[in-house]
Amino acid sequence: MGAIKYSIEIEIYEGKGCDVHQVGQRFQYPKGVGQICPWLRDSINSMVRVLQFGGNLPWTYRGTAYEKEIDTEGITTEFVRCPDPTEAGVVAKVTRTKRSMPTDVGWA
Repeated sequence: MGAIKYSIEIEIYEGKGCDVHQVGQRFQYPKGVGQICPWLRDSINSMVRVLQFGGNLPWTYRGTAYEKEIDTEGITTEFVRCPDPTEAGVVAKVTRTKRSMPTDVGWA
């Protein structure tokens, strides 16, 4: 596995009626991953792995509340909706921040 050059933070960006999360909650990945609802965590996991190793996802959502920032030398954001089909409507904002020094261990 390659060196991880980025830290990842997950923020509950929007949602109502969710029994687990409230808007504004923040979690560090992977340290806080156990506090995230399994439905949302599963939706986020693949995206986090791409971002954590420097990849970017192609969509931008220009002109919407979910327009993302892409800066491979700084901060990149991505948005993920929980698959829960109820009116909870939870959306997480995933923020990738470049580390000053990469780590060689995948879970640092």
